[in-house]
Amino acid sequence: QVHLVESGGGLVQAGGSLGLSCAASGTISSIATMGWYRQAPGNQRELVATITSGGITNYANSVKGRFTISRDNAKNTVDLQMNSLKLEDTAVYYCNYRPWAGPSSWGQGTQVTVSS
Repeated sequence: QVHLVESGGGLVQAGGSLGLSCAASGTISSIATMGWYRQAPGNQRELVATITSGGITNYANSVKGRFTISRDNAKNTVDLQMNSLKLEDTAVYYCNYRPWAGPSSWGQGTQVTVSS
């Protein structure tokens, strides 16, 4: 079982920047994809960005060029730097851990609110 703890988030004006961090603990696989998803009220949870243990990244089209995902395999952390934030980025952001074998884990979520 992997436990994920997110930090960061909060309130920011449109055009501003915010950073999220997620720390994983427990039985960590050396082969796992970590990432960030988000869910706005009334919407389904959607992918924001993922990064493999080898550093291959994948971004939702809506955040490409604005968000950057990174990870530290030694510390079992994954970060999301969000720049040029838009009103539509407002959502609860969830950290995800998906090993090559075994169940996926989710963090508790952290609120990001972008104001005009």
